[in-house]
Amino acid sequence: MAEKVVIIGSGPAGWTAAIYAARANLEPLVFEGSATWGPNAANGTTPLGQLNLTTEVENFPGWPFVDNAALGQFAKSALGEDKYANVSHLYESKRAHQGKRAVFGPELMELMRQQATNFGTRIITDDIVQVDFQRQPFKLTSRDNGSVEAQAVIIATGARANYLGLPSEDRYKNNGVSACAVCDGALPRYRNKPLIVVGGGDSAVEEATYLTKFANPVYMVVRRNELRASKIMQRRALDNPKITMKWNRALDEVLGTESDGVTCARIKSTTDDAKETLDVSGVFLAIGHTPNTDFLGGQLQVDPKGYVIWTKPQRTYTSVEGVFAAGDVADSYYRQAVTAAGTGCQAALDAERWLAEKGFH
Repeated sequence: MAEKVVIIGSGPAGWTAAIYAARANLEPLVFEGSATWGPNAANGTTPLGQLNLTTEVENFPGWPFVDNAALGQFAKSALGEDKYANVSHLYESKRAHQGKRAVFGPELMELMRQQATNFGTRIITDDIVQVDFQRQPFKLTSRDNGSVEAQAVIIATGARANYLGLPSEDRYKNNGVSACAVCDGALPRYRNKPLIVVGGGDSAVEEATYLTKFANPVYMVVRRNELRASKIMQRRALDNPKITMKWNRALDEVLGTESDGVTCARIKSTTDDAKETLDVSGVFLAIGHTPNTDFLGGQLQVDPKGYVIWTKPQRTYTSVEGVFAAGDVADSYYRQAVTAAGTGCQAALDAERWLAEKGFH
């Protein structure tokens, strides 16, 4: 028998969609992704989404600063033993935070997941690797658990930040290396400190400009002798006294210590052998994102960057009737946890109403 709704993905969009779908008695089935498949770990596409790879989350409403011990008690009460074990180190280890702090990404995501399961969401820890949207019910094939049929599908697989692939870049992720200024820029480790932004497009200028609210200076490391950004964005960067341009340069190495995280970065010339080390407390990559849509096999309409296109204004409808998209997989502009959660809600409501209109029960 076909599932009423299958949700693919397990970030804020996926779990919010699951919560709303479960409360509407749609008995959602979530494919949350594999935690052990190698490429998922390499691409940052493991269960619980990109937020699971972050540290403090200060911009998700409803999570003000609170004492770490209180957060630990809350998590222990809310989560089962197996899921609490995933975050217990945040409260019980020697390096646990002392005093008040914002919620960390992993604990926020575990709590979202738990809330979805509380309402009856079923979860398979596997990846959907192939879809057939040319038939109804739709057919979804997973890597290790066979195929399922679904009357409606919500795509919530997100988008992954592009990185350069340096080992040191990976070593200091979430400890001074980030791909989201809006997410992390206001954290204490970056305030009134020098930072680097790598990239030369509109996104890089946006990131650098935003970071000047907290940091000084902000070095923009640009491979060429000019920005690729639009003219108005170029002027915004060049006229900002807190932004220092490093033309014809590329990031060579991120340097730091285990205890302090990033302390400096080495950049190299793209025209000769010159190298330079800058004392910085953070390195922000602004070289784009890649939506996780390869598994769709071209069966949904996407934009030139690969993001799923919403085909109806103010709705999460895609180019295939009965397939909906939520979160960063369909959003190349905002890319925030709260906007992803909002569209997850929309997708569940859209799916519920569509199923009712079609007479699916």
